[in-house]
Amino acid sequence: MNELKYLDILQQNKELGVSSKSSPYSVTVLSNIIVHQIKEILEFSLRGEGINANVEFGDYDNIIQDSEKYQDSDLIIIFWELCNIVDGLQFKVDILNESQFDEIFEKIKFEIDFVLKNTHKTSFVLINKFTSLTFFGFNAKKGRFDKLADRLNNYLEKKILTNTALVEINKVIASVGISNSLSLRQYYSSKSLYTIEFFKFYVEFIKPFIMAINGKSKKIIVFDCDNTLWKGVLGEDGFSKIEMSSREKNGSIFAEVQTMALALNKQGILIGLCSKNNLDDINEVIISHPDMQLKKDVITIKKINWKDKVSNLQEIANELNVGLDSLVFVDDSSFEVNLIREKLPEVTVLQVPKNIYEYPQMFRKNLNLFYNLSTTLEDNRRNKMYENQLKRESTKPSFVGIEDYLTSLELKMTISENDKSIIPRMSQLSQKTNQFNLTTKRYTENDIKNFIDCQGVYVYTFSVSDKFGDSGITGLGIISIFDDICTAKIDTFLMSCRIIGRNIEYAFMDYIVKEIKNKKIKNLSAKYIKTRKNKQVEGFYDVCSFDVTSEDELSISYVLKVNEYKSKKINYIEVISGK
Repeated sequence: MNELKYLDILQQNKELGVSSKSSPYSVTVLSNIIVHQIKEILEFSLRGEGINANVEFGDYDNIIQDSEKYQDSDLIIIFWELCNIVDGLQFKVDILNESQFDEIFEKIKFEIDFVLKNTHKTSFVLINKFTSLTFFGFNAKKGRFDKLADRLNNYLEKKILTNTALVEINKVIASVGISNSLSLRQYYSSKSLYTIEFFKFYVEFIKPFIMAINGKSKKIIVFDCDNTLWKGVLGEDGFSKIEMSSREKNGSIFAEVQTMALALNKQGILIGLCSKNNLDDINEVIISHPDMQLKKDVITIKKINWKDKVSNLQEIANELNVGLDSLVFVDDSSFEVNLIREKLPEVTVLQVPKNIYEYPQMFRKNLNLFYNLSTTLEDNRRNKMYENQLKRESTKPSFVGIEDYLTSLELKMTISENDKSIIPRMSQLSQKTNQFNLTTKRYTENDIKNFIDCQGVYVYTFSVSDKFGDSGITGLGIISIFDDICTAKIDTFLMSCRIIGRNIEYAFMDYIVKEIKNKKIKNLSAKYIKTRKNKQVEGFYDVCSFDVTSEDELSISYVLKVNEYKSKKINYIEVISGK
């Protein structure tokens, strides 16, 4: 986007807006300066990722009142500039006495408290940290404007709620440059402080937050090996000559990249290998090379052969049961990189720079692709869970039929209701689950908390275990009950792709129907909202004896007469209530 001119962004954003068929994602920008140029830049950036963003603005310098007015937005972004808290504060601050200075500090604290209170039910809020770089970035001495920004940022960090994140705006200004970030001529004439270049970079900077909320974060990083994980070609240079040690000039570069990959793995990102090489040679490096950091226990999947990498990457996605758009592939070869970009455009491809000293920084700049709002127990155990899944699949051919295989697993399903201790995992499931997800609604932790706190709403989760291990919390159902009309509605029904194929969804539906039946509910409504990825669940409600009430090109609406529900009677799953 940085290469595009503003007029090009305007035109292309308009075209994307017309062609988008996904549900609108409402963004409200509140500000005490003029920031209207961010609208098309942010919309264009998000629409290009399949997020149908619609940006609107609150009134100028009306943050407190508008924070309440727009609290139902999917996202609120707040530009709160110190220079306009009090008109001309940047030049008045040094002549204030201590009492006046403290009065301004207390005033802003009071306003912060009001805004946080007004937005405590908002799905997600981004607040820029206060900055002094705009007017005092070139000053060696730390002045009162700097100190005021620091004190307010410290206050913000202590007060923000779980639905709020702070934007390190100083990093944006530092990356663009102070002079290139500011339009002082426009500021003094119309209170428009920032340039187009600033907004372009700012949008890319906050994008990981929004991508994570909307289930667009990457899940797997797949590496080539030669000149990607180490310096050298294993088949030519040999085991002892490849370099990936911090003690070596070139090796230290690859050691740094491997260390960053390990850090990603600890956050729940899977690591795979896809390389044209001899499998035995690569295995020897993984097992025996003293400088290889990516050992067997952190490599979830390997495709080491002489087949084309397009096929291998497709197999990786299929075996892990994820979409190709969950993959990031790293390779040094221009041929391979361009081939993957052409044949598998859904895969994000990173090429090792020709100047290898740029490699760690390139890798570091792309860490935001994997950004998650929180890390859960399931993230920490993900490698083991996928290892167990591969073991399950390896035993399947030894059984005559699928029922015999599923019975052999000794499946147990533990269901919990309104458990606030696992809100981060519930939110994460809604944000990351695409395939078995009937509505693909994305919810933040604050959204889930609001559901649990709402009378008449029941949030069910389940965890699954079998003789191979524990798959963790892998399913979510959100049900709204309307006692006055004896009706309930399924807002969300989803489960992780790694447990698909075990008929767990039917046992979960049996449980939900039993629960609402006990509450004297007569009708249960539901909706299947079509997406590019959830085609496999299109007929799920039909199989569960729901009747179609309406249908269009985007969705199918259903209703179930609870007393006429026909259970699938999955006898090989032991269901345990965790209430």
